[in-house]
Amino acid sequence: MTTAIYPGSFDPITCGHINLIERGLRVFDRLVVAVANNPGKRALFSNTERLELIREVLDHDRIELDSFDGLLVDYAQTRPDAVILRGLRAISDFEFEFQLAHMNRRLGKQSDGDPHDFGVETVFMMTGEEHFYVSSSLVREIAQFGGKLDGLIPDAVADALRHKFSAHSDQSS
Repeated sequence: MTTAIYPGSFDPITCGHINLIERGLRVFDRLVVAVANNPGKRALFSNTERLELIREVLDHDRIELDSFDGLLVDYAQTRPDAVILRGLRAISDFEFEFQLAHMNRRLGKQSDGDPHDFGVETVFMMTGEEHFYVSSSLVREIAQFGGKLDGLIPDAVADALRHKFSAHSDQSS
C-alpha cells in the first residue's frame, strides 16, 4: 500500500490543492493531508479551523487529515512507508521545492554509511493548468478586499473567509 503525505499550510485550502489531492489519489492508495503549524507564519485560520475546512470539503475514505509541528522530515519519518507529495505551480516553485526535497532526503537518512538508505523521498506533481496561478495568499488578499472567489476555493471556504474578514473588520471598528 502506497501512502503519500501532502503537507502544506492550507490557509485556506484552494481548488488547486483539491485538484492535486484528487490526482494524487489516482497514484497513491492513501493520502495524508498534513497541515503544518509554522509559528514563523501568521496564519489567518487556526490549525483546528484549517482541519475543519478541509474535512468539510474533502470526504474520501482514502484521505487522512493530520497536523504537525516542526520539520516535515521528522513528521514523514513517523510514517516510514510514505513519500512526500508536492505540487509545482510554476518554474519559480521548482528551485525551492528541489532544494527542500534534497534536504529532506539527506535529513531523512537513518545512517550516513548505508548506500541503500535513500532517506525520505519526494514526488512532484504539476498543478492543473486551470489552478497554477492560485495560491492561498492570493485568495486571502482577494477575500480581504471583497473580490470574487468563484472557482478559486470551495463555497464553504469562501463563506469561512467572508466570516473571518467581517469579524476582523468588526474588531477594528
